[in-house]
Amino acid sequence: MPDKLPFHLDDLLRQRTVEGERIEYKAGWNPDPIIRTLCAFANDFENLGGGYVVIGQDCDDNGRPIFPPAGLAENQLDKIQRELLAACQSIQPPYFPALSIHEVEGRKVIVLQAPGGMHRPYKAPASVTAKHKTWHYYIRRYTSTVEAKGEAELELLSLTAQVPWDDRYNQHARVSDLSTPLMLDYLREVGSGLAEDGAAMSIEELGRQMNLVGGPQESPWPKNVGLLFFNEAPERFFPYTQIDVVWFPEGAGGDRFDEKIFKGPLARMTRDALSFIQRNYLIETVAKHPDRAEATRVWNYPYAAVEEALVNAVYHRSYEEREPIEVRISRDELAILSFPGPDRSIRMADFAAGRAVSRRYRNRRIGEFLKELDLTEGRSTGVPKILKAMAANGSPPPLFETDDDRAAYVIRLPAHPLAQVPDLPADEVTGEVTGEVAGEVTGEVTGEVGRLLEAMVGEMSRQEMQEALRLKHEDHFRAAYLRPALDGGVIEMTLPDKPRSSKQRYRLTAAGRRWLQDQRAKGEVA
Repeated sequence: MPDKLPFHLDDLLRQRTVEGERIEYKAGWNPDPIIRTLCAFANDFENLGGGYVVIGQDCDDNGRPIFPPAGLAENQLDKIQRELLAACQSIQPPYFPALSIHEVEGRKVIVLQAPGGMHRPYKAPASVTAKHKTWHYYIRRYTSTVEAKGEAELELLSLTAQVPWDDRYNQHARVSDLSTPLMLDYLREVGSGLAEDGAAMSIEELGRQMNLVGGPQESPWPKNVGLLFFNEAPERFFPYTQIDVVWFPEGAGGDRFDEKIFKGPLARMTRDALSFIQRNYLIETVAKHPDRAEATRVWNYPYAAVEEALVNAVYHRSYEEREPIEVRISRDELAILSFPGPDRSIRMADFAAGRAVSRRYRNRRIGEFLKELDLTEGRSTGVPKILKAMAANGSPPPLFETDDDRAAYVIRLPAHPLAQVPDLPADEVTGEVTGEVAGEVTGEVTGEVGRLLEAMVGEMSRQEMQEALRLKHEDHFRAAYLRPALDGGVIEMTLPDKPRSSKQRYRLTAAGRRWLQDQRAKGEVA
């Protein structure tokens, strides 16, 4: 019997999380409402990744769990499990959640982890014990389980006609293709209690806890989403899982272009591409005015809009199509191309107005992991954020384009008309176009610090930097590399106000980039 609660549920209970769309508390064993709720989680109508039922945990009138919990009698646990097994067989098609027994403040509780089902839609009887049963579709509405009727039932049937691609088993891969270090890094970053014991688990055990592995015990399979996020080379399984960043110094019709290709685990690939674009192509222009003290500061392309547009492409593209995401940058616009286009239920006019809303997410599990990493909200907020970011910067409105067949999708971000854009990437000039020197090296760049700067790619965690340098001892790395580089002003924290944050990452400063350029010009580094 595991001594840790399932993935993230320990965090939910610690935070006294109220009942909601993904968690329901039951003070005792009552098969009818529990089976209906399991059916609703299996249908996963809102594409939230299913949910949890905690049996033996009572709550107050506001849905907040009460501690210590009511608990379950020790001599009732086997009986409840037998009855639960029989009751789950009444769900059509049969659906069985992951069950575990835990002790919370000295009381026994049963935790049912119910991810979105592989064979949606599911029906459950209104009464499990009734002699003549009637089956209905159930879904979650906020904190309640309700019967899906009318339009909701029709939408459920249309949404769940097939298992989403990212939640399918990949029978061309093995569980060993998942990377335990990548999974543990993710768990630490999101602050999950599962990270503490994950290192002692087998790849299969950890994968099942994170819902990345499925199938029978004798023949487990990794899921597509697991290979995308937790394999060092997902393009082996899904060709052209990559982001191509292309710079056209003479415009899209010119003869010159520079290209950089990003591959690797999905989250890292996305972050590295964003950091590269931010460092090389996003330029701030400062315009001073003779009639007032305040200067006007504008960006050619606001980072918030670029981030939302690129993450949107990573989230919603089809990984079955052998086409990369392409970011095309010129002096006039930054365009992001992905395949295929948005669902036909969404009108392009609604995109332009920021009203595009759809539950027909192509990759609900990819969205689940991106949400945990704070890269997306998954609530159709991406387009409104792009519009707001462009407006706040004073930029022309973005353009959203697709064809009649919805074969491709382009988001175009026009450059700000006042922005100055260099002929070369920012790393090869000075950074901001202000006419002023940006940042000075404030300490000695030792050989160790120089090696660190050469190894830096985009935004990196402490562990990623240490692994890039092949250093085993954290204390030595901090003392000889990390701290001198921070004190010298050549790297900086992404979260300076939260130096101990699990999400802390590091990046080159303008001074650090300039030092590297000088060394390259002298031929002292590659």
